[in-house]
Amino acid sequence: QLVESGGGLVQAGGSLSISCVVSGRTSSSHAMGWFRQAPGKEREFVAAITWNDSTYYADFVKGRFTISRDNAKNTVNLRMSSLKSEDTAVYYCASGKARTFSYGPKFASEYDYWGQGTQVTVSP
Repeated sequence: QLVESGGGLVQAGGSLSISCVVSGRTSSSHAMGWFRQAPGKEREFVAAITWNDSTYYADFVKGRFTISRDNAKNTVNLRMSSLKSEDTAVYYCASGKARTFSYGPKFASEYDYWGQGTQVTVSP
């Protein structure tokens, strides 16, 4: 089970951190990812981290978002800075099927468990 938290309303240019608590498996043994879905748009890859902390980012968040994991808490975090109105979306945490990726972190097929999502709204 994956449970996201920390979403909310933030002004453009601000920062926000969201978290994903993993239960039922050891998150450190699996790659983890964050995806998002804005209204009327398809779900898109945001960031991912492998078991040995290699990180991947979508181009549109590079330099602004940071993914990290806290193995002691079985948690994966996403720190978002310099937020833009276009970052408004429901953010989903996903647990990878393996420790790393076979085809790449942006493919939903690489993940077997998903959270329910947390809403992030960035006001202009």
